[in-house]
Amino acid sequence: MVEELLKYASVYLISMVKFIGGPLTGMSLGLSYLETVSLTIAGMMTSVFVFSVIGRAASRWYSAYRRKAQKPVFGTKTRFIIRIWHNFGMLGVAFFTPLLLTPIAGTMIAAVFGVPRRQILLYMLCSGILWGFILTFLVYRFREVVLQYL
Repeated sequence: MVEELLKYASVYLISMVKFIGGPLTGMSLGLSYLETVSLTIAGMMTSVFVFSVIGRAASRWYSAYRRKAQKPVFGTKTRFIIRIWHNFGMLGVAFFTPLLLTPIAGTMIAAVFGVPRRQILLYMLCSGILWGFILTFLVYRFREVVLQYL
C-alpha cells in the first residue's frame, strides 16, 4: 500500500515541476495509462494553481533579483517567450507550457502579462489534458525506445 502511494506521489510531484517527467516516471514505475495521465494533469494543475496565486509577487522578486545580479533583460529565452505571447497570447503560452516550458514558468509568464487567474487555470487545464493524453500515449506506445534512454 505504501509502495503504491509512493509511486503515485512520485509521478504527481515530478509533474509539478516538469510535465514530461510524469509520463516517463509513470511508465517506468509500471502505472497504468489512466493513472499516469491523471497524476500528471493533477501535478501540473497544482503548480498552476499555486503559482497563479503568488505569480505576480514572485515575478517582481525575480525581476529585482535579475536587476541586482545585472543580468540582461532580454535574452534568447525571454525573446522567445515574448514572441509566443505576441503571436498567440495566453492560448500559445498554455499550449507550449507542457512541451517547452515548465508549469511554473508558463504560469508565471501568464501572471506577469496580467492574465486573470480563472483564465490561466482554464487554459492550462485544457492544455494539460490535451498534452497529458498525447505525451503519455507516446511514452507508453514507444516504451522500448524510451527505456533504452532511461
